[in-house]
Amino acid sequence: MLEKLKEEVLEANLDLVKKNLVISTWGNVSGYDKESGLVVIKASGVHYDEMGIEHMVVVDLDGKVVEGDYVPSTDTPTHIELYKVFGDEGIRGIVHTHSQFATMWAQFGRDIPDYGTTHSDYFYGNIPCTRKMAPEEIAGEYEKNTGSVILERFREISCRRMNAVLVHSHGPFVWGEDPKAAVLHSQVLEYISKMAYCNYVMSEGKLPFIQEELKNKHYNRKFGEDAYYGQRHKG
Repeated sequence: MLEKLKEEVLEANLDLVKKNLVISTWGNVSGYDKESGLVVIKASGVHYDEMGIEHMVVVDLDGKVVEGDYVPSTDTPTHIELYKVFGDEGIRGIVHTHSQFATMWAQFGRDIPDYGTTHSDYFYGNIPCTRKMAPEEIAGEYEKNTGSVILERFREISCRRMNAVLVHSHGPFVWGEDPKAAVLHSQVLEYISKMAYCNYVMSEGKLPFIQEELKNKHYNRKFGEDAYYGQRHKG
């Protein structure tokens, strides 16, 4: 089942290493097949230099393994909670890493400020950070509750215009229209996280956000209804 999606998810997981977004066994990528309602995600605790197609586990939206001989990532319930909601918005790939600068902001418990056009080219506004999880949420179904606090933060935020979130004290979750796009967004997130950190330190936290008109221009010229960035097919 889902052989093509398994290959895409494997390639995306390995790409995290190439893009210096993960070390050790940290991080995971999943892909979602809306038609079948199934998720492909890497197996738990497998080192990237040993990872193969056999480590891609298929689960349903209840978290039950329907194909594969390995235990899926411990973060699987978080991915599932997000797909249950974001899947209706066309989200088909999710990435979780502990990339250094994005995780620094998560540990800081602060949104990543949108200071300039580099940020606004991919993310519309400040990258949101969730609240701290309550003790009972941590002691209970922790990974599922992680998804719940993300969705709580996104009650009034579009997951299409904002492809990333920071989980307080933990790290980033990032998504896209497929696993490859989600990895790209993770790479961009880490890049702008470092820039924002430097700007924050340089200005002692006093640098103003990007002006609204410039933010809108840079985001919409790529992703708005009248986007004109990139090549267009002649027809």
